[in-house]
Amino acid sequence: MIGYVGIDVGSVSTNLVFIDDGGIIREAIYLRTQGKPIETVQRGLKELDGKLPSGTKVQGVGTTGSGRHLTGVIIGADAVKNEITAHAVASSLLVPGLHSILEIGGQDSKIIILRNGVVSDFAMNTVCAAGTGSFLDQQAGRLGIPIEKFGEIALQSKSSVRIAGRCAVFAESDMIHKQQMGCGLPDILAGLCDALVRNYLNNVGKGKEILAPVVFQGGVAANAGMVKAFEKALKLPVQVPPYYDVMGAVGAALLSREAVARKGTSRFKGFGVADTDYQAGSFECSGCSNLCEVVEIAENDRIIARWGDRCSKWSNAIRPEEKIS
Repeated sequence: MIGYVGIDVGSVSTNLVFIDDGGIIREAIYLRTQGKPIETVQRGLKELDGKLPSGTKVQGVGTTGSGRHLTGVIIGADAVKNEITAHAVASSLLVPGLHSILEIGGQDSKIIILRNGVVSDFAMNTVCAAGTGSFLDQQAGRLGIPIEKFGEIALQSKSSVRIAGRCAVFAESDMIHKQQMGCGLPDILAGLCDALVRNYLNNVGKGKEILAPVVFQGGVAANAGMVKAFEKALKLPVQVPPYYDVMGAVGAALLSREAVARKGTSRFKGFGVADTDYQAGSFECSGCSNLCEVVEIAENDRIIARWGDRCSKWSNAIRPEEKIS
């Protein structure tokens, strides 16, 4: 089998996919990053290698997410792209004629507006935790319910209660108040979903024309209560596509296919990087008043990449053949 690998490294999860030459998803892996992006990527590559048939040839690799540059250097990526581009490419493939993408991950959320297959507008929210997967995880834990049951219980609500959702702190306080008043758990969870959707649309989606077809992706799309709340607020059907939780990785794989088609060769170092010793570190450059924080990556004690310096003093010191394009 011949195909492409996509890796999406975020603060909460690290996702890997393998697509064949026709763009069909053959394998998908979802892992918790747990603050160890390098180790998690290596573990994911080892797991993916074990799942693929013997003799599988990887034609190209792409990375995205907040750890895309770090991962790109480690594995030898052919495409290193931002999340907006990756999600738009993947969603457009799976949902032809797509107009709106609602994405909520572990610690951020975004909206992408497409017209005629091209991204025309987008917005991201990385300031407040309200509405993100980590906040929902926290509330599920506080209430003593598995996060997987959150949406199922919310759908049992007959009349959702009003929860203040603009701030994570206020939302939690309001939920506690409603519990003390005697409101039922399904109604509280449904109210929280409604509040988080209002928060999303008023902040991330403010001023955006959300038209059908609409897809909802990211880890929070597994929450059926959030899907229902979006449909109620938008008065539109909301689709949750297959592989909704690894769409960034799917987009990265597709973008690597385009990159290799242009260049003719791949930079992928092979699955052996799963057993390579990498070290990550940083230092503050005192060469000028900017005091840049420079990040550097070493492979078997040899520096292979640096970034973060505004003047490129340190990043340009790396041999050209080691740099990620």
